[in-house]
Order: sequence, then structure tokens, then C-alpha cells
Amino acid sequence: MLKNYPVSKRTIGELLPDTLTLSFCIHINKGEKVWVVAGMLVQYLESITDSVIVIENNNPIGTIGGKEILENLLKNPSRSLFYDFNVEDIMERDPVIVTENTKYKELMSLWKERSRAFAIIPNKWGFYSAISAQKVLEIGMRCKTNFSISDLTKKQPVFFKKGDTFGDVINSMFKNKTRKILLERSNKYLSDRLIIEAISEKMKYLKEIDDFLNESIDIVTLEKARIIPNDLKIQEVSAMMYDMFHPYVIYNDHIVTPWDICNVLLSPEISEYVIK
Repeated sequence: MLKNYPVSKRTIGELLPDTLTLSFCIHINKGEKVWVVAGMLVQYLESITDSVIVIENNNPIGTIGGKEILENLLKNPSRSLFYDFNVEDIMERDPVIVTENTKYKELMSLWKERSRAFAIIPNKWGFYSAISAQKVLEIGMRCKTNFSISDLTKKQPVFFKKGDTFGDVINSMFKNKTRKILLERSNKYLSDRLIIEAISEKMKYLKEIDDFLNESIDIVTLEKARIIPNDLKIQEVSAMMYDMFHPYVIYNDHIVTPWDICNVLLSPEISEYVIK
């Protein structure tokens, strides 16, 4: 166990010496249509491989996540987005690339600058591995701290109601800078992944939808956040979320996502750390 040296000042290679490059990044070739990457995102959003990397001649040139799909739907809410545009037309250019010598606080600075908790790192197989907020839960699991959920910065939940439109919900997500919003008076939620899933599987990439932004959100199948009764320590809630396919936890009036763990690990008071 290492003590008296903040986790935030350690390199990611030091923090995850055995698993840093074990999460392969999912990639798509430049020139593919947007509908292809949208289908991929249904599988990988909110996971360790949270975004898809666009490559050209085996080099990463861009990143696509839920943000790019939803942002472009607001501008072009039609089948045209999925069938007439290529992935490079909507991607965020210049993916965040880090190394094992990147310090944790430097990684977080890059993520906050981009408003995207995703980076790639070269691996020994000649390509890249993925690092996302969910990957950081591995770091949270190894910390020894008395910080608990109640010590996290409290966030006001964002709600939607039955009958709201896709336009209402997507605009609310961008306005409130959140990827998940709760159905009022429940623990059911919507996310960018669930919206893209409905578009791809139920609405067939808007082939027969004329007014998407005014369509009711009720077509989307909601998921449930996990309600927990105890004020778990950071290492405990990190382990719990790490085992969830789509981590989202509610304790009393605290909403906890992997991004909250990412932020609390910047605290200089979190220094005891177990290297397996």
C-alpha cells in the first residue's frame, strides 16, 4: 500500500500497472456512414469503450460518442444524417492520446477541456486501448479513504416527464450538461445510449419519421438507476458501479456516476492506494 502521495499526482501507469491497456478501443474506418457508428454506440456507450475512434490508414483521426449523434440530430433531425453523412463529417477531431506517464490530474484536465471522459493509449499490440470514466472506477476501487457518497459534490437531478418530445429531452441534456435524465417521481432514466438505441432499433434510423424532434420520447425503453440504502465509501461504490453494465446509483438525494468518482479522486486527501 502506498501512502502520503495523492492519487491525483501519480501516473496512470503507476495506478493501473496491470490493466491499463487491457480495454481495446472500438474503431471505425473513415468513409463509413453515420448509421453504422450509431449502431456500434448502442453497444458501447457508458462502458469502458465509451466512444468510437475513427481511423484512417490505421491512425486515429477522430472520436464519435453520443454527443456527436445527438448534437447533429438537433441540426439535421432526419434519415439524411444517418445515410448521407460519413463518420468524419460529424466526428470530434484529434482524439485525446495519453501515455502511461500521463498523470491522473493531467488526464482529468484533458477530459474537462474536451467535455468528454475518453482517451486512448498506445498498446503493445500495435494499436490503442481505451480509457474512460468507467475505467477509472478501477482506480477508485483501489483507494483507501473514508470519503463516502455524502462527501461527493451534490448534483441537482434533471428530470423529464412522459409525453416530452425528443427535442425537449435532447436540448435538456445539452443545457444541463448531462447524459442521463430521470423520469419525474421515479428512478427510471433516459440516456444518450437509450435514445440512439430507440432510433436505430425502433425507428429504423428515421426512415419513416418526418418530424423526429417532435416525436414523443415515450417510445424509448427506460432503464432503472440502482437505489442503495447505505452511504458507501468511494472504494465500495466504485466496485459496485464497476460491476454494472451501465453505472448509475442513487443514495438518498445523491446521484452518483463514474464521473463523480473521477472528480473526487482529484482530492489531495486521497493518497492511500493498493497496488495489486
